[in-house]
Amino acid sequence: MSDSASHWEVGTDIGGTFTDIIAIRRDSAETRIAKVPSRPQAPVQAMLEAIEAVGLRKSEVKRFVHGTTRVTNAIVEGRLPQVALVATDGFADVLEIARYRRRDLYRLNVPPKSPPLVPAELCFGLAERLDHEGRVLKGLDEAEIERLIGWLKQTGVQSVAVALLHAYANPLHEKILGERLKDVVAHVSLSHEVNPEAREYERTSATVFNAAAMPIAVEYLSELEQRLPIGAGLQVFHSAGAMVPISAVKRRPLVMAMSGPAAGVSASVSIARQLGTSRMLTFDMGGTTTDVCLIVDGQAEMTDGRMLGDKPLRQPMLAVHSIGAGGGSIVRNGPGGLTVGPESAGSEPGPACYGRGGTEPTITDANAVLGYLNPETKLGDRIGIDIKAAVGVIEPIAQALGLSITETALGIIKVANATMARALRRVTVERGIDGRDCTLLAFGGGGPMHAAGLVDLYGIESIVVPSASSAFSALGCLTADFSFLQQQTLRAALDGIDLGRVSERIATLIGDASAPLIANGVAQAEIDVELAALMRYAAQNDAIPVPFALPLDATRLKTDFLARHHELFGYATNESCVIESVRVQARRPSTTVVSRPSTVVRAASTGRRICSFESFHDIATAIVDRAAASDVVSGPAIIEDAWSTVVVPPGWQARPDATGNLFLTRGTP
Repeated sequence: MSDSASHWEVGTDIGGTFTDIIAIRRDSAETRIAKVPSRPQAPVQAMLEAIEAVGLRKSEVKRFVHGTTRVTNAIVEGRLPQVALVATDGFADVLEIARYRRRDLYRLNVPPKSPPLVPAELCFGLAERLDHEGRVLKGLDEAEIERLIGWLKQTGVQSVAVALLHAYANPLHEKILGERLKDVVAHVSLSHEVNPEAREYERTSATVFNAAAMPIAVEYLSELEQRLPIGAGLQVFHSAGAMVPISAVKRRPLVMAMSGPAAGVSASVSIARQLGTSRMLTFDMGGTTTDVCLIVDGQAEMTDGRMLGDKPLRQPMLAVHSIGAGGGSIVRNGPGGLTVGPESAGSEPGPACYGRGGTEPTITDANAVLGYLNPETKLGDRIGIDIKAAVGVIEPIAQALGLSITETALGIIKVANATMARALRRVTVERGIDGRDCTLLAFGGGGPMHAAGLVDLYGIESIVVPSASSAFSALGCLTADFSFLQQQTLRAALDGIDLGRVSERIATLIGDASAPLIANGVAQAEIDVELAALMRYAAQNDAIPVPFALPLDATRLKTDFLARHHELFGYATNESCVIESVRVQARRPSTTVVSRPSTVVRAASTGRRICSFESFHDIATAIVDRAAASDVVSGPAIIEDAWSTVVVPPGWQARPDATGNLFLTRGTP
């Protein structure tokens, strides 16, 4: 076998329930997909099992990219190791003070704030001081460093977060500490590397999260490097929508937060551009969560951060909104009626219908009861569907409600769809976008099953189910650009701006963003640079991103800012405006070509099966093999392949295209 023939590129997405994989052969664009159950305690083993599931040997893999929610889950579930915090003297309690906001405004029995990320006994005040422009007011002397080292040795922690006042403006003292502490503790997280921006609380919080994630990430990334030794071909997906080298991720593991959902959005951007869709909503329903994002004119919405576990996680990332409503979300009948999630059956044991010991009713069990899942074949030739087990866990709820099993299952689906509709409103209506004008892109294991019911509830007219929909986030890992992103506070008023100083700072940022790519063999000439200024009026608090090009034209930048401000908020004034921060993304565009994917092992789906829909119970429903579908499929129908199920309710049609995408519409297409 030639080197070219054995050159496979692999993308994986480690979800809470399944690990998805897609493999592409470089010379022919041959594509294979599969799923294996996730292993929360052994993620590397799950990835290696996924490689075997697509019929490959490790020696055939030349490039391996993966996205994961491992860091995010550890943060949300509170499974983080202890961290010490080093802050400027007088600011060691910044995490305890936090922001003056109550978690719940009207429930006085709820503590106003959650406990700080670092307890007081692990916070150290360091005698040093910079001003807001980075000028040294009090230097860092050797005696103070020795005092810190002695204290750290007494704590016994393996990770330390260093977040000194105004280090974003001048990282001198943090760099000195980083060098001196590297032999004292195993992991050192420096705020000027993690989040070099103003806002001390948010920057400190992000630095602590990064420090706590380092032992988790370094351990499993090092294991992955050892068990899959392919050098620079080993990459991780960034939560800002691109892939980065493992060497960079080990120092900044926080970039992996939300990397799995971000990969699905990245693949969605490619679909939106191919189809020429101006507004698209991504609907990624997996086993544990549902993730949604808005794409406008071929660009996914970005955000400067989000809240995780009641704490701010500040770094540039795709604006993905997640809710705890996936296929494995547990259904409960409480005082207020049916609820779904956020608790999940996960991959162990999983939904009851998977026959792996699950005893709690889930959304997937409701789909099985309604006939949407095929009981005669195994998912990916591995997991069978046990309808009796699904009926058994839903029956107690049906008896309590005085409803039939079918009515109860339909009720569960309606509640799940209503929960997911609220997530769509968060990324549309609350941002001034009429979601009814959008196209819904449905993917993930459950997205294509719920898409039609969701848009009926929400008012969207059309749905696209992409090829490889069940492993779409894994596909995004491969089709995204190789990229790195830097964002730093600048604070420059446009009136009287010093273009020389600002241009010099931007040039430094471009060099910092390009360095990881160059270190992994990317030539400088292959790197494209995208620039955005985060701008605000002088009296405002929050900034909005405005793209710009070099050489910087202050007049053009202000005109673009006013136009963007008017578009977002309906007004613009001639007040003074400020460049708060600059965002730089260095990227090498992707050259990966994908053909229509196929599974390694699959069984044809044909004939009819009894299914139930809203207002249509127990009707014979056509079962269509997705790979063989070449004409319009009229509902009611179930379109299947080895890993995905597309529900086409009565009154809907599905039209395939040559690349394997399905377009669902109401009535006659």
